[in-house]
Amino acid sequence: MITLYLDTTSSFLYTAIIENDSVIAEIKEELGNNLSEYTLPRIEEMFSVKGIQPDDIGKIIVVNGPGSFTGIRIGLTIAKTFAWAKNIPIIPISSLEAMAISIDGDYDYAVPAIDARRGCLYTSIYDVKNNSFIMDEKYVSNDTLNAVLDSMIGKIGFVTNDVLDVKYDVQPYDPKIEKIVSLVKDRDSVNPHSIDANYLKMTEAEEKKMSEKEND
Repeated sequence: MITLYLDTTSSFLYTAIIENDSVIAEIKEELGNNLSEYTLPRIEEMFSVKGIQPDDIGKIIVVNGPGSFTGIRIGLTIAKTFAWAKNIPIIPISSLEAMAISIDGDYDYAVPAIDARRGCLYTSIYDVKNNSFIMDEKYVSNDTLNAVLDSMIGKIGFVTNDVLDVKYDVQPYDPKIEKIVSLVKDRDSVNPHSIDANYLKMTEAEEKKMSEKEND
């Protein structure tokens, strides 16, 4: 089985080809504002270098957010179109879970965090030993998260690509794609058309529209 992994939920492109549980090719590249322009060509180059054809792919694992609204849409569009056209299974995974799985070090709890601005984060708390969430993914204020963490016992580590002012260990996100795929590959696949973007919060336009309705 050959699996394609794809994550474009930030300014980085994280993608890989996994065969027989081993990564045989991967790209970890910051593309910034060029993400929409270069993601597909980079994937095609990766296929070409390894002599992989689109028909060789038997499964897709795609990260569906939270993160950049534009980035999420780029990855989901590519993955859903590919899965639908080739009639192959597709499995979504959240960016926060992928981040937590990738933590290095002897931590009891991983806190993946994405700066959502205005003093808020997209975050969760992950039990490293049991590979499970003990706080579900949330859009919360820094103060709310700190109050929860202050009540916990155990070694806590943050994983992020953003600059955060926290009192815990912080390490940059370097996805352990082989480990991520190993943990999620046997999950139930979903219909490509039913995969939703995991934004965790409404866009500013949606929030404004909701506010206008409430004030009518």
